[in-house]
Amino acid sequence: MSRQTLLDTDYATLWYYPESKIIRHIYHKFIHGQHFRDVLEKGLETMKEHGANKWLSDDRKNSALPTEDLVWSTTDWSVRCMQAGWKHWAIIMPDKTAGQLTMNRILKQYIETGFSVQVFDDPEEAMQWLESLS
Repeated sequence: MSRQTLLDTDYATLWYYPESKIIRHIYHKFIHGQHFRDVLEKGLETMKEHGANKWLSDDRKNSALPTEDLVWSTTDWSVRCMQAGWKHWAIIMPDKTAGQLTMNRILKQYIETGFSVQVFDDPEEAMQWLESLS
């Protein structure tokens, strides 16, 4: 399957898979602030441009988000993503417990709204799940 590299920094790599309309990021180390927002905003921009509706977040190397990033991502960015058509989210949880606690709080909010979310240990299994969805 072909993929386009949208962003590649010391903090993260972001790809787009045109055939399956999947956006995928992997964090290379703890990311927050403008670096964090740049990754998510570029993914949202791509979602709007190409009608993507699936996202794979590989957050193994990340940790707990600062409050301002957490609030921004859940009350601003995610709302704009859903308005753009985002429907399915596969997550590889952070290795660190603090990051897992943050992600669990976020996941709970999404699940309560009926959003399609799955947690995986293996990125390839996560991709397969997303590819199986329309």
